[in-house]
Amino acid sequence: MLDVTVIEDPEAAAVSLDPIRARLLAELAAGPASAAMLAGKVGLPRQKVNYHLKTLERHGLVELAGERRKGNVTERLMRATAASYVISPLALAEVQPDPDRFRDQLSARWLLALGARLVRDVGSLITGATKARKRLATFALDGEVRFASAAERAAFIQELTAGVSALVRKYDAPDAEGGRDHRIVVAVHPTLKKTELE
Repeated sequence: MLDVTVIEDPEAAAVSLDPIRARLLAELAAGPASAAMLAGKVGLPRQKVNYHLKTLERHGLVELAGERRKGNVTERLMRATAASYVISPLALAEVQPDPDRFRDQLSARWLLALGARLVRDVGSLITGATKARKRLATFALDGEVRFASAAERAAFIQELTAGVSALVRKYDAPDAEGGRDHRIVVAVHPTLKKTELE
């Protein structure tokens, strides 16, 4: 099972957003189970759970983990294909955010559009790398910093911009034959408090 996967297909996204199916995905992320095993946990008849599982399976969100005999019946044990899912903006292709539409480095909405593009692009790269059976070269840096004041935050952003810009100028080789372009996204935003996550 993958740790996280990206849903690009609009129908698969709609299927995953159904509250019952989302609950089934959560249960199956914890371990394989049959429709009968899940029925008691989600408070639905086995036949209805089976219907939802077949829908999830058709869209690649769950898969067969094995089968077992139980009396005269063969139970299918299903498992989630990932522990968690992210829906790509490709699922809403006609209205997906476009960070090139307007650029405002201090806009939270522009940051959100950049984040959406990141999900879309990396999701597509993962899909392509998986099909090609190749590794995907990526890097991410995540951390937190507490600024003493707004002036300190502004100074940090100025130094960060200068430092990253200097690195880009130093290593950018636009005419390098066989080189590959890479996107760099640096974001600074307030950390959510635990109460805001609940």
